[in-house]
This record gives sequence, C-alpha cells and structure tokens, in this order.
Amino acid sequence: MELRHLRYFIAVAEAASFTAAAKNLNISQPPLSQQIKDLEEEVGTRLFERSSRHVELTEAGVSFLDQARMILGQVEHATHQARAIGSGQVGMLNIGTTGSVLLGQLSTLIARFRERWPGVFVRIHEMDPQAQELALLSHRTDLSFVRKPRHNAELVGKVAWQERVGVALPADHPLARHQTVELGALRQESFVFLRLADSRFARYLHDCCVAAGFVPNITNEVVESYSLTSLVSAGLGVALVPECIRNLSRPGVVYRPLADPAPEADVYVLSRPNHGPVVASFLEATAAMFG
Repeated sequence: MELRHLRYFIAVAEAASFTAAAKNLNISQPPLSQQIKDLEEEVGTRLFERSSRHVELTEAGVSFLDQARMILGQVEHATHQARAIGSGQVGMLNIGTTGSVLLGQLSTLIARFRERWPGVFVRIHEMDPQAQELALLSHRTDLSFVRKPRHNAELVGKVAWQERVGVALPADHPLARHQTVELGALRQESFVFLRLADSRFARYLHDCCVAAGFVPNITNEVVESYSLTSLVSAGLGVALVPECIRNLSRPGVVYRPLADPAPEADVYVLSRPNHGPVVASFLEATAAMFG
C-alpha cells in the first residue's frame, strides 16, 4: 500500500464521485478506479458501495477514512519536522562557556537566536575551557565560547567577537581618576588574578604584564573573571578583566580601559568540523550579529 492509494481514496470519499475525484486529482477516471480497486483488494474488503449514479462509503470505508486521514496527517507532520530539523529551525543546542563570557555578548546572541528559531532548545553548560574542549570532542556539547583557546586540529575555531582588557580598581584608587590606565602604571600594585594553572587567558595577561616591564604581584587567584571584582571590592588588589565585566556592578569598584596597546580579550567560538544544521544556524547568527 502506498500513500497515493490513501490520497486517492480520501479524494473519492470526499467527492462521493469517481469523476469529480479524478478531476480534482488531475488524472483520468479509469486509472483512479483501478487504484481504488487495488486498495480494496489489499485491504481485503469493499470500501465503497458503487452504483451508476452514486458512490458511498461502506461501514469499513468510514472507519478506513478516519485512519487514512490520520496517517497522512502524521506523514505531513513528520515531513515538516524533518525539514525543520534539516534546516536548523528545530532541535537542541548545547553550548559550553564560562560565566564571564555569558555575562557579556553571548546572552544577547542567544536571545536573538531564540527570537528567530524558537524551535531550538538552547542548553548552557558552564565549565572551564579545558572541560569545554573535552565536552566538544566527546559530543556532549555542540559549541564552545572561550578566550585564548589552544589549537586543536579536531576543532574549528574563529573569533566570534572582539573585546579588550581593562582594569578593575577600588573606587578610591588614585588611578580611578584617569579615563584610561597604562598597563605599566600598575607595576607596584597587588593583583588578584585568574588561576594561572587553569587559564590560558590568565597566562596571556601575565605575559602582557611582563612585556610591559614588570612581573605582576599576584596575591589571590580565582576561577572566574566575575569573582575578581569581589576581591577588588574587598581591597585585596586590582584585577585585569575583560570589558564585559563592567556590566557587573560592585560597590566600591570602578572599571577603567587600558591604554593602547591594550591586551585583547577576544571570544572565540569552537565547533566540530562536521557540525549539524542547528550549529550552522547559530554560527550564521553569530556572524550576522558581529560581522
């Protein structure tokens, strides 16, 4: 039994006429009559009572009509669903990221993506960059947003958006009166820092300090950038932070951009090269938002 048999049967049942049904289907009547005869033979019972003037459903035909409509409706739904998934309009997207990235542009990007593709369920997994890489490779996540990722031949990475690095200072710090701060002007400060052992971004910032002529005096280390402002607020030092951290208000803390040439805090998006249509849709949305 083929789907066309069901469509022909429904057409005849709704028109109550082989002639009218054939016209609606844009086929001739003899082939239509043969298709219905073949269907009845396959079902094993008559579906229509026929006369020279009238075509009427049998009791079996009435029941079969309900089921035929349901089957074609399910096929139509399955087809629509498959097309939506294949075009990246429906599905699930697992994103690995750090809290500081989510604090910045990523949350806006996700909101815009969900406005356009409400059929995609987005799940966020907050984890450190090393864990993100492992999650991507093991297919537990589909995308990662990180700063200073290490090179991995099994993953594709590119800059999603650009950010600069600034300094979080106590509000009463003398440098807080400046519009921008030279990195070298921080040489005598105590620093609260991202944990060097876990963060390539932290090691990059450390190297930037060395290039500016000093080794930073690190008094405390934390895992997440947004935790640094709490330590600055507590008077434990100054912190080099991505510019998105200025969105996080802390009593007694001010943010000042670093003067050029300032360190970069660019955010990269990582994916597997053989990603699916949902990932492709999100990457397109990322490119459209940030150019």
